[in-house]
Amino acid sequence: MGLADLHLHTNYSYDGTASVPDVLRKAKQLGLDVIAITDHDEIEGALEAVRIAPHFGIEVIPGVEITTAEGDLLAYFITENIAAGLSLIDTVLKVRALGGVCVAAHPMSGGWGMKSLSAYSIIKALRNPQVAETLIGIETYNGTAIDRISNHSARILARRLKVAQTGSSDAHIVDTIGFGVTEFSGDSAKDLLQALKDKTTQAKKMKEWSVLRVLGSWGMRYVGNTLSRWAWATG
Repeated sequence: MGLADLHLHTNYSYDGTASVPDVLRKAKQLGLDVIAITDHDEIEGALEAVRIAPHFGIEVIPGVEITTAEGDLLAYFITENIAAGLSLIDTVLKVRALGGVCVAAHPMSGGWGMKSLSAYSIIKALRNPQVAETLIGIETYNGTAIDRISNHSARILARRLKVAQTGSSDAHIVDTIGFGVTEFSGDSAKDLLQALKDKTTQAKKMKEWSVLRVLGSWGMRYVGNTLSRWAWATG
C-alpha cells in the first residue's frame, strides 16, 4: 500500500514556513510515496517541487489550496493558478477545464484562520454532474486541525455522499508533515488518482499534537522566518 500526504504548505504560502527542499526531504525520510504541495492560491511552490522531486526520490502532485467564496478547496494535477473568490461550483469547473480533480479541505472546521466549506455548499455543488465528476473527495482527517471534531463530521459527510476520503497533515511547518496520510493501493500518483476515483482510499492518523503545540510551533517558526527575511532585506 502507498502512503500520501495531500495537503502540504511551503514558504510560498503566506503562512508557510518550510522551504520546498525541506518538505521533500522530510517526506522522503517519513517513507511517503506521494505528496501534494498545496500552497494558498499559489502554484509556484508546487511547480518547484515537481522540478526537483527526482533528486529526493519522491513523487509530487502539483496542487493549490484555492480560497473559494465558500471556503477552501484542494485542487490537484493542475499547473496554473485559479483566481480566488469564485463560487465553489465555478472554481471546480475551472479545475476540471485544466484536467485536475478536487478535494474539500477540512470541511466544516472552525477555529482561528480557518475558511472551510460547509456541508450545504458541498452537497449543493455535487448536484452539478460535472462538479460531481471533479470534486471527488473530502479530507476526513486533517492532522493539524484546530477543530478536531470536524474530522469526525467530515467522515460522516463523506460516507453519506459516497466520495473518496483523504487524510493529510495540512502541515505549515516541517515537523508536522505526515501527521495525516492517505493510504491507497499502489505507490504512484497515477495509482492514487485511480484510487480516489474508485473511492478506495483510506484516511489515517499517524501522529497528533495538542492544539497549543501546533500553534506554538508554527508561531515560533513563522516569527523566526519573518525576522530572517527582514534581516536579509535590510542587509
